[in-house]
Amino acid sequence: MRFSRRALGSTGVQVTELGFGGAPLGNLFRPLADEVARDTLAAAKAAGFCYFDTAPFYGFGLSERRLGDALRGGDFVISSKVGRLLNPVRAPVNEAEVRHGYATPMPFEPVFDYSYDGVMRSHAESLQRLGLARIDLLYLHDIGRLTHGDANAKYMAQLTTGGGLKALEELRAAGAIAGFGMGVNEVAACVEVMAHARLDVILLAGRYTLLEQTPLDDLFPACEAAGTAIVIGGPFNSGILAAGARSGATFNYEAAPQAVMDKVAALDEVCAAHGVPLAAAALQFPLAHPLVASVIPGLDSPERVRQAVAWYNTAIPAALWTDLKAKGLLRQDAPTP
Repeated sequence: MRFSRRALGSTGVQVTELGFGGAPLGNLFRPLADEVARDTLAAAKAAGFCYFDTAPFYGFGLSERRLGDALRGGDFVISSKVGRLLNPVRAPVNEAEVRHGYATPMPFEPVFDYSYDGVMRSHAESLQRLGLARIDLLYLHDIGRLTHGDANAKYMAQLTTGGGLKALEELRAAGAIAGFGMGVNEVAACVEVMAHARLDVILLAGRYTLLEQTPLDDLFPACEAAGTAIVIGGPFNSGILAAGARSGATFNYEAAPQAVMDKVAALDEVCAAHGVPLAAAALQFPLAHPLVASVIPGLDSPERVRQAVAWYNTAIPAALWTDLKAKGLLRQDAPTP
């Protein structure tokens, strides 16, 4: 099959409504065999995915290497990220050891750098790891207080007075990239950076889902005024909207609190009453917003690729969305399919 495509703001790039999140290709939380990674990407290409996202941080280069090997020679939209450089480490690394969330054999350590030179070096090194001549979109990765705490002011200064945003603007003006934006999971950081630069797109992870629609208050109106498109990462809130409110369910990569478990159980009950998998509603919901160009779940097996495609194609009656709003489980002003 082939997915519908949407324009990504004013970049001239069109992406598939269902895109591919590449964090699992970096051995997120556990090793992923090379052959499984290859088969997963082959399944995604066969299914019609044309938009693939990755980052240097994902497995410290492993995700980019795997993605580039699979996509070389094809016509795909590719995004990667800047904000971390990969410095070599002397000691041998153990793939069974999870470092910064990744069980990767790559002998590198990520170091934050949002400066002019850091952005330019990150772009060039990503091209080398991918083995590709072009990256279409670059996202500023994990800028914001949620990641950096009190050090955030220092990193914001690297972007503004240190030339990080200038580097991205130069790459865009030269046509080296079609556009740039942010790849984060907090709204406040987006609003802060938008005061300093014209962002083409924001990859917002886990903040506009069936569980949370707070970006409707300030971020999405600001994006509409600025012409900034949205890509939604983490549509399942790191798992709970796919697996349901089960023992061990995770939310924001941690054990789900009881309030979240209760809301997910209520969402699941409404979906079940309409014969719709909770995950299908979670995947399709963000695409109803006119700013959203693509939803990119992280996928780590051919089976999960096929399951995501099935959820994307699931017919959902309008009454389901009406019932969710009537029960106070979904904001009244949230657009629905």
